Amino acid sequence: MRMKKLGNTGLLVSEICLGTMTFGNREGMYAAIGQLQQNEVDEIVRAAFDRGINFIDTADVYHGGQAELMTGQAVRNLGLTREQFVLATKVFGRMGPGPNQSGLSRAWILREVDESLKRLQLDYIDLYQIHGHDPLTPLEETLDALNDCVRAGKVRYLGLCNLPAWMIAKALWISDRQGLARFESVQAYYSVAGRELEREIVPLANDQRLAILPWSPLAGGFLSGKFSRDSQGPQGSRRTTFDFPPIDRERAFNLIDAMRPIAETHHASVARVALSWLLHQPHVTSVIIGAKTREHVLDNSAATELKLSAEELATLAQISALPPEYPGWMLEFQGRDRREALK
Repeated sequence: MRMKKLGNTGLLVSEICLGTMTFGNREGMYAAIGQLQQNEVDEIVRAAFDRGINFIDTADVYHGGQAELMTGQAVRNLGLTREQFVLATKVFGRMGPGPNQSGLSRAWILREVDESLKRLQLDYIDLYQIHGHDPLTPLEETLDALNDCVRAGKVRYLGLCNLPAWMIAKALWISDRQGLARFESVQAYYSVAGRELEREIVPLANDQRLAILPWSPLAGGFLSGKFSRDSQGPQGSRRTTFDFPPIDRERAFNLIDAMRPIAETHHASVARVALSWLLHQPHVTSVIIGAKTREHVLDNSAATELKLSAEELATLAQISALPPEYPGWMLEFQGRDRREALK
């Protein structure tokens, strides 16, 4: 398992990150994602660390706090020392019925960071991430509260999830101007079936040296190999009960058709090919995998050992290519003359 720097920090994380959205047994949306008990969580975490994964990602909102509770307990049950793992969690989602029990206000962040630490049974969080955008709270208030979490020693580094490029750039500018701890990572949806991240956020992340942490790398299970034009997948699967994230199904089916022979050539699963494609992208730091069983961890983490040929990568790149969009196509057109000068 290779280690990579987390953005512009000195922190090293494994190129596969264990996601914990399956940890818990709440009803509603999370019932379709995972219904795991503590002994099953322990087995999954053990399998991940046996494979060299040192990075775990969770969130306060997953199963109403159960994922954090189970993650913290699993670490204790397995006897892992604090130096053996990097723990990331998030704040933003609704944790109660009150009007102030969600969001990114100073009041909620300072309360919820303590609640997450209690559930995780930890003294500090390695990577504390805002889970989305709060339309009611100014970025300045959020960033100032997060900075206080870092200065208090409760948090080591800051990250963000699901923000547009302009807002990320604005947040970095505010942090720089006011001398606040800056965001070091971007957690976002990214898969071979959903490459929209490459339009604006990837160039921004490369320029600002932000780590990219893709979530849902199998497009909500659609790229698991269990779906085809003739089959809607196994009954009760995540995609059949919780159709998210949105994808272009025709393009995704074309990708699956192309990945099946590649998988057969490498004696691998279709899911492993999809994950390997992400790991071949130089801007990706760590791919977040979800697992319901130990076998899922073993198969998905084996993607680190799958080397796709230049021809295979070109085939997948062609099928998954984004349609041209302004101003991208204009920048390409206008820059052609300058690039030709280097040939």
